[in-house]
Amino acid sequence: MRRRLYFLVPDLATAETIIDELLLARIEARHMHVVAREGTPLGDLPEADLRQKSDLIESAERGLAVGGVTGVLAGLTAVTFPPAGVVVGGGLVAGTTLAGAGFGAWAASMIGIRLPNREIRAYEDAIDAGQLLLMVDVPAADEQRIAAMVRSHHPEVNIGDTEPHKPAFP
Repeated sequence: MRRRLYFLVPDLATAETIIDELLLARIEARHMHVVAREGTPLGDLPEADLRQKSDLIESAERGLAVGGVTGVLAGLTAVTFPPAGVVVGGGLVAGTTLAGAGFGAWAASMIGIRLPNREIRAYEDAIDAGQLLLMVDVPAADEQRIAAMVRSHHPEVNIGDTEPHKPAFP
């Protein structure tokens, strides 16, 4: 289980130093993501992609659940009150559940891809002012150690809340 740490960093040089320290602390580069104001050159820093910047994954999960429930209800309704002259079976419930879940996940992800990540929204003003948001996914056992290391080496860095890491599929 990984947890995501949020560091609000004042400038590019500090972000590069923190990333180097995290690499030495055995945090892989693929677990670090930087969000900056549009047009800010990040150089070699690992820029956050669409999965980290948007509400895509969370929206797809909600759509999957709502669509699946809707499909089950539609299938049960069709089995309970079949159209005149049509024989329906249990396979219909499974089919409408899968169709509803698939459609719900797709439709919700199309909406979620346009919404900023709910955690990043809290930092938008600071990012617009030129600061960088460094998101680091660390093992839950190392969360306190990594936060303390960054706090002791860089007192100018604002350490935000943590959240459970939800990996994107696959």
